Amino acid sequence: MNILITGGTGFLGTKLAEHLTSLNHQLYILSRSAEKKSNTSHMTFMNYDTTANELPKIDAVINLAGESLFGYWTKKKKETILTSRLRITKYLVQLMKDMEEKPDVFISGSAVGFYGMSEDFIYTEATTQPGTDFLASVTRQWEAEASAAEALGIRTIYARFGILLGKDGGAFPLMSLPVKLYTGGHISDGEQWISWIHVQDAVNVITFGIENHTLKGPVNVTAPTPKRNKDFMKKTAKVYKRPNWLHLPAAFFYLTLGEMAQLLTKGQYAYPEKALEHGFVYDFPSLDQALLDLKNN
Repeated sequence: MNILITGGTGFLGTKLAEHLTSLNHQLYILSRSAEKKSNTSHMTFMNYDTTANELPKIDAVINLAGESLFGYWTKKKKETILTSRLRITKYLVQLMKDMEEKPDVFISGSAVGFYGMSEDFIYTEATTQPGTDFLASVTRQWEAEASAAEALGIRTIYARFGILLGKDGGAFPLMSLPVKLYTGGHISDGEQWISWIHVQDAVNVITFGIENHTLKGPVNVTAPTPKRNKDFMKKTAKVYKRPNWLHLPAAFFYLTLGEMAQLLTKGQYAYPEKALEHGFVYDFPSLDQALLDLKNN
């Protein structure tokens, strides 16, 4: 297949590109610095001003681009988080509209933040009411922009990512650092849910979405076993054979990180009902398996 990707040089995008090229797919990766990248037999880097006429027939479009959530959430930062996602998504939809032959599937990155924050509810893709906080608003608008692809007759997937666990990127290096420094422990009251997924399984879900022609709409890209923060940190400490004794109050994070602290102090239980119903099989369904892999590989 010919696959167009944005965010293909990021943490998840790099691993996805490696996997897709191993399957002999031809990738066209949009980048802000394409001229600094080296093309290969299976990867061609292109700028964001690329037009439909410059592309071959594209079978799938994957959008993983957007301003990082990490950093103090000033008013300007929050505006950039939103506008970067809307701008790139709108560009891709227009690009697909201009294609004489439309792609089979558009996989648009999103987040479990769509559901808002709760310690009590279990959210599946059947949950249609978004949350009311900033991240929920961002994901709602992001998905609304992507939904224009459906009007073009393109099968559209809203990939609602949970916390990606990987050794060389994502949230895990920061989450595990206190444990490795013998200062591990839960954050706030530890009751907040962490809907996590091993990065390899995240790559596999995206690939599954390309190949499974009945999969569409919202898809929770999470493992089937979310954990509360206190249990997540306890298991991490056990795997790394470190103590798990420190308690960091929520106020500490809000003082140092501002509104972004909610990424650490709050969460949601997002269950991947749709992936499971469609027959997706996880390599790392349990946190113990995922943590052991991250430690040993």
